[in-house]
Amino acid sequence: MIQPFPEPQRIHCCPVEPSRPASCPAQARPQGRLAFACLLLACVLLAALALPAAAQETVVPKRNVRTGYAKVLSVTPVYQTLTASRMEQQCEGAEAEEPPRRGIARLVDKVKDALGGEEEAPAPAPSAEDCRMVRVEREFRRPIAYDVDYIYRGMKYRSRLPYDPGHRLKVQVTLEPYVAPPDGE
Repeated sequence: MIQPFPEPQRIHCCPVEPSRPASCPAQARPQGRLAFACLLLACVLLAALALPAAAQETVVPKRNVRTGYAKVLSVTPVYQTLTASRMEQQCEGAEAEEPPRRGIARLVDKVKDALGGEEEAPAPAPSAEDCRMVRVEREFRRPIAYDVDYIYRGMKYRSRLPYDPGHRLKVQVTLEPYVAPPDGE
């Protein structure tokens, strides 16, 4: 609990010299709680004076960071190859089915059918004895990264990016002075 002082008190500071006896009157010297407050105040002042000296030792450099645009020279995708296998039924003696036609070829087939082109006889269905299950493996490639060659201010660079940047690439430029290590390390 903090209690106020009953009455205001004056603090007198007297210089203490070893060759002379203390010349301050006894009532001018702080006593009790007041002595503790003076000591605390002196410690705080000394700490405050020491802070600027400590702050001068630690230098936090300001980073010089700028952005710019580089011209992309080439982009080469980096592929990952995946192998998938599944079981398919293969029958002997049966013709391989043609995949359905697309685009203009499909339109030409529709016109031929409408004009009464020749009808093909359906192929006989293979019996269950002629069929067996066969493992079929397929490979798939998918791009996982892109090797990008670009030029910025006359210098050529290469980076691997997770996306295709297009014709321009936004770059971050940082300039820092070289600080040599101290001797002896």
